[in-house]
Amino acid sequence: MASDAIIYHNPKCSTSRKTLGLLRDSGVEPRIVHYLKTPPSRAELVSMIRAAGIEVRSAVRKRELLYAELNLADASDDQLLDAMAEHPILIERPFVVTSKGTRLARPIDRVREIL
Repeated sequence: MASDAIIYHNPKCSTSRKTLGLLRDSGVEPRIVHYLKTPPSRAELVSMIRAAGIEVRSAVRKRELLYAELNLADASDDQLLDAMAEHPILIERPFVVTSKGTRLARPIDRVREIL
């Protein structure tokens, strides 16, 4: 099955851990990208968000303290992308990429669409 799968993972996040478990339970052993250590570039973020068919604002962790500290509530898409590229903790997680597409696993079951 989709052995080319990638998960942008934060092991401290329960949703991310559950998504990784769903992938493995489905017979997929994804490449795990610890995005806080090796964050996607701004261009990769744009590509993933577009491929997932979501708005830029949907890819931002609004409950993160930094979101408020940087006053991102009224930020433009470009400002949000710049902030996520500079501060990967602001990237909502987990993103999953397979040969069948890209999804932000919120809710987790969205990943089943691309397995």
